[in-house]
Order: sequence, then structure tokens, then C-alpha cells
Amino acid sequence: MADYTIRRAQREDVGAIVHMLADDQLGVTRDDPADLEPYLHAFDQIDADPNQLLMVVASGDEPVGTLQLTIIPGLARRGALRGQIEAVRIHSDHRGSGLGADLVRWAIDESRRRGCTLVQLTSDTSRAEAHRFYERLGFAPSHTGFKLKL
Repeated sequence: MADYTIRRAQREDVGAIVHMLADDQLGVTRDDPADLEPYLHAFDQIDADPNQLLMVVASGDEPVGTLQLTIIPGLARRGALRGQIEAVRIHSDHRGSGLGADLVRWAIDESRRRGCTLVQLTSDTSRAEAHRFYERLGFAPSHTGFKLKL
């Protein structure tokens, strides 16, 4: 991964991140790169919270991958911290290059560095290929998730 760097996302990266979110079987119906205003508002909230890390993998200055890591304090497991990984995306031109695995490993290492006792993520049930990817990285499908749209 010598040609890439993992760094915190900057406000000017939001457009590229949204394009990666929308370039996806589910994101194509949920995300709109033509209207960045709600994403910029969300970015400002994420960036202001020390327990939120919106990261990019950059090739030069261009983001080619992203994920969000949230550090969640809780009472369960003797007051354990958890790392929650969300919205892992790699630009279509860079998929299969190992960037996704490197980025997720970075999130695992950062969670460990911050004192988390476990790292968790959710993945839509339709994403069979993503499930195999996460299992190769050591994640186990241990829970059933539920969502309620508001």
C-alpha cells in the first residue's frame, strides 16, 4: 500500500466520499452526489465528535476508499469500549487491490489503540461478497440486526 495513505477525511473529500457511497448496489438508491449540502452538514457533526473517525484512503490527494469508525462507550462487558465500522467503500477502479482489507485492518488497530475490547460492523443481508470479505478478516456473523426506518 506504499502508493496510498490512510488519513482523516477533510471537508473537501466529501464529494468523492459521496460518489463512492452512491456507486454501490444499495447506495445508488439512497445517496445523491448532486446535492452535497446534507453530507457537508453530517461531515461537520462527525468531524466535531472525537469518537467519530471518518477516514479515507488517498492516492495522492484523491480519496479512493473510505470508512467511518465510531468508538462507542457502554456499560455492557464491564464498561467496554466498542469500535463500530460503517460505510466501507473502495472506488470501483481500486477494488480487489487490497485497499479495503488494509483500511479495515487500520480500523481494527485504531480500535485496539483506543482501548476497545471488540470491533463490530453490520452488513446488509444482500451483500454476500462483503460477508465473505469480513469473514476473511476474522469477523464472525454472530448477531442478527434489526432496523426501524423513521
